[in-house]
Amino acid sequence: MYRRPLQSAVRNFINVTASRAAYGKVVDQEACCVRACQLARVPSPCLKPCRTLHTTTQLCNVKETPQHTEEEVGAFTKLIEAMGFTGPLKYNKWKIKIAALRMYTCCVERVNYDEFFDKCSLPDTLNSWFLVAQLHVWMCLVRMRQEGREGKYMCRYIVHSMWEDVEQRSKIMGIDASHRKEGMKAMTETFYAAIFGYDEGILSDDCVLAAALWRNLFNCQCDDPKQLELMVEYVRKQMQFIDALDGEDLMLTGEVKWRPLVEENAQSILKVATPTYNDTGL
Repeated sequence: MYRRPLQSAVRNFINVTASRAAYGKVVDQEACCVRACQLARVPSPCLKPCRTLHTTTQLCNVKETPQHTEEEVGAFTKLIEAMGFTGPLKYNKWKIKIAALRMYTCCVERVNYDEFFDKCSLPDTLNSWFLVAQLHVWMCLVRMRQEGREGKYMCRYIVHSMWEDVEQRSKIMGIDASHRKEGMKAMTETFYAAIFGYDEGILSDDCVLAAALWRNLFNCQCDDPKQLELMVEYVRKQMQFIDALDGEDLMLTGEVKWRPLVEENAQSILKVATPTYNDTGL
């Protein structure tokens, strides 16, 4: 008669004891986890890690100078630019056009083409002149594309000035209209193919850049690896030199100076020196 209540009481006691034991284990496990997290956050003075792990969310840039951030434009500006027109810019458009013409002039008049023909074994022809000119024009385009909408607007007129100059030179040389049209078409295809190849090369290693120069500058007719090495070195040092130039000065003046093709110590690529002033402003 009294056995069933006694059995139920013993069963309840055992269940309560087991649940308390399980709860105690869970609490102990949570305490151990919390303690382990605290030990992981606060390093012990006697335990030193072999090496530190560096983590960052910052993306690596190709150039050392800070990249230009795209400015936000209104809906009206986006609409008219989508229709093929140019919206309002930070600088006067006529000043940008004049600077673009001056920058192209620097690509033509400040480059020693005879030295390129001699060092690279290129024939003294209009096509060879164009291949060297388009290389320097491409370097200017790469630099100005980093200046936002104004830089892209300037790139358009740099290319426009180049085609105007090529057409005038072909007329002076006495090329008739039909052959001039065919030549301009071939040069246009060569130019845009070279743009893609040079862009890939400047973002890759020297082997890719050398292949782009071999295809576009040497017309796949270079058997001397020293000539390719010279041109790869020239493009690398020239791009680093142009990247150091102030973007606002380039937008307003278009003045570009080129480093010589052959230098005694080409590895010492220094940025353009900025003026320093003392306490009196001198």
